[in-house]
Amino acid sequence: MNSHLSSTEQRPASVAQESLDRSAFERLFRECAADVHGYAISLLGDRAGAEDVTALAFERLYRSRARLDRSRGTPRAWLFGIVRNAALDELRRRRRRSLGSHGAEPVEVGEPSQAIEQAERRATVQAALLELSPREREVVLLKFHGQLTNGELARVLGISESNAGTRLHRALASLRQTCAGLDREEVA
Repeated sequence: MNSHLSSTEQRPASVAQESLDRSAFERLFRECAADVHGYAISLLGDRAGAEDVTALAFERLYRSRARLDRSRGTPRAWLFGIVRNAALDELRRRRRRSLGSHGAEPVEVGEPSQAIEQAERRATVQAALLELSPREREVVLLKFHGQLTNGELARVLGISESNAGTRLHRALASLRQTCAGLDREEVA
């Protein structure tokens, strides 16, 4: 029985090492780079800082890939945990240096009427996100930019899965309510 436990205990480490070899890392980069960058922009408010944090997050993930443990989450979840921490570090540095933040640059869309509608919708959601508490905003951004499961959210945030689900539910309800209120203000 002890030999069985030893092989089981060793398996997660070897699976983790095998699960993020060079080709798996490159595939993860292709699949996640835009989402990671979008998440970093949402947290930092500027593209240049987001590019730096995105690069740093992938670099940290690559260096720590041998320590990945699939039982504690997917490589994608680990990556979003790393980018979250890197972005929060950057925000702390900015606060210490008293640097102002910049607004995110607009994204171009094809059809003019669609562009206007999407820009209005995006502006409403961005304004509503700013109305959320930092804790609520963080869980929404991780869920949708990161496309993380509630279990992965819980691991990234260091909370229980049920707490992650509850926080997400409350944050989304607050976001919907704020968006509806902002839409009514625009009509009035």
